[in-house]
Amino acid sequence: MCVCVCVCVCVGFCTDSTPALISQETSLLYSGCQAFRALLSILHPHPAPCLPPSLPAPCSPPSLPAPCSPPSLPAPCSPPSLPAPCSPPSSSVNMGSMRILIKGGKVVNDDFTQEADVYIENGIIQQVGKELMIPGGAKVIDASGKLVLPGGIDTSVHLQESFMNAAIQDDFYSGTKAALMGGTTMVLALSRALADAKACCDYALHVGVTWWGPKVHNEMETLVREHGVNSFQMYMAYKDMMMLKDSELYQVLQTCKDIGAIARVHAENGELVAESQKEALDLGISGPEGIEISRPEELESEATHRAVTIANRARCPIYLVNVSSASAGDMIAAAKMQGKVVHAETTVAHAVLNGSQYYHQDWAHAAAHVIAPPLRIDPDTPAYLMGLLGNDTLSVVASEHRPFGTKQRALGKDDFTKIPHGVAGVQDRMSVIWERGVVTGKMDENRFVAVTSSNAAKIYNLYPRKGRIIPGADADVVVWDPDATRTISVSTQVQGGDFNLYEGMRCHGVPLVTISRGRLVCENGVFMCAEGSGKFYPQRTFPDFLYKKMVQREKAYKGVARDPYSGDVAKVANAMKELGLGSLDGDTSGKGLNAARVQVGIRDLHESSFSLSGSQVDDHIPKRSSARILAPPGGRSSGIW
Repeated sequence: MCVCVCVCVCVGFCTDSTPALISQETSLLYSGCQAFRALLSILHPHPAPCLPPSLPAPCSPPSLPAPCSPPSLPAPCSPPSLPAPCSPPSSSVNMGSMRILIKGGKVVNDDFTQEADVYIENGIIQQVGKELMIPGGAKVIDASGKLVLPGGIDTSVHLQESFMNAAIQDDFYSGTKAALMGGTTMVLALSRALADAKACCDYALHVGVTWWGPKVHNEMETLVREHGVNSFQMYMAYKDMMMLKDSELYQVLQTCKDIGAIARVHAENGELVAESQKEALDLGISGPEGIEISRPEELESEATHRAVTIANRARCPIYLVNVSSASAGDMIAAAKMQGKVVHAETTVAHAVLNGSQYYHQDWAHAAAHVIAPPLRIDPDTPAYLMGLLGNDTLSVVASEHRPFGTKQRALGKDDFTKIPHGVAGVQDRMSVIWERGVVTGKMDENRFVAVTSSNAAKIYNLYPRKGRIIPGADADVVVWDPDATRTISVSTQVQGGDFNLYEGMRCHGVPLVTISRGRLVCENGVFMCAEGSGKFYPQRTFPDFLYKKMVQREKAYKGVARDPYSGDVAKVANAMKELGLGSLDGDTSGKGLNAARVQVGIRDLHESSFSLSGSQVDDHIPKRSSARILAPPGGRSSGIW
């Protein structure tokens, strides 16, 4: 089984409970607690985030009643359903204890925008609002005229792995550094063992299921139960490598439903792709244009329809990845209209570029765009996909970051099927989508947050600890300047690879400040995060965003209450004998369903007599001689009959 990790990691809270909104009363009491902390900070110049056992807790001095935890309300230092902010998650690099106040900006969530300040302490968003009571010593970030967004979540990132005989040119340090520089604070990638020592941002895992059997079934259950994995990826393409047959896909989806996992499916007709590749090579087509010719849009839309149908029969929610064509998007829209639980992601490249790049005269330029499914030749497709992101047909936009160099792509200089599939994009994902989505009016700022962060958090059961600016959530925050511009160039990129798909693109929308779990990791283009400070984020199963409707639907299945049948039942064996067909089981008399239907020696007129050898099937039957009658009785007839 191939492990394909989705790097979306977030450090755990003090408790395993799901964070929720703090009530107004609790917020007021919490503000009182913060005021008391401010006073305490004057008396103790360097207070620890949580006082040692020998000192009274800052929220409840011994000589006074606890001002922030009356009997009728939970203590605001650790509201119920929220992790206690006094106990930051353990980390080998403790950078989450700093206090940060983001002041004067507009807080943008997926469902509303408000002018508010944001106070962060111990890696957690503590307060959101106006006129906050903040303890001394907090770093103040002026966000006047700027937007304050949840950190981005990139659901398809490939780091420190190999694919198609080539090593990806980003490890977990350089790849997650590039993500943070672009405003992404969490990724989904491949190997936890490799990530723990290098990742700068939080990450989670997904696992690829590339074959099927009882062993794989058991391993899926173990991964979910013991290792914090809640998503698996299946492929309908890549024949003889990773492709599953329909029956295997059906069984995997049934298993995903039983264990509450997310079923990610790459939909292309792998059988026909393999045949089309052979045909293209036979015709002498060996360049990068071959990927567009051999993987046409109809093979994606057919597989999309088939995948949705299989998932519906398995009663499993489905998450389609790498949607590249208008027809596949229309299939998804139709399925949603029918009430099927379908979510899908496209990539930045598919939503911005078209397949004309494969016909570029420079082989290296054309090969640098090779991904699967390919970019579509129709120049209107990117704008159409961006519109589907805007209207909620497509839920998520990912980078599908898998950078290779020109020398690696040259492995396929004489055979396009050997060019490694993959492009870079983790650093530029958010700026490019802002430029082509928000600036063009295809989506607003709230929808931008949804497709780059919040929807991914909901689908992968990270919400609202990730993907939302709310008290109690992880402090993954980006201060975004919607008016600032930057020009993308391979010469200034942090991500790996020697080619940038968006070279020369001038983008509005720049991340000025990136905060990851309360750590100031990037400010005005300066990176300040330690290698290995990112954390693995174990994920819970059965996300409501996918399974709530499915569970309710299964409850609706009910049999019909009726009186039992009390009449006679036909004896099947006797009925068959009466028809001269013998019994259904065990009949060897030659009179069963497969018995000859004509008597021996008489030709069956329904049986074909055609033979490639020229002989006839009844040549072995003796023929009776015949005589020509020249003078028939009654005389000759010369009439028309």
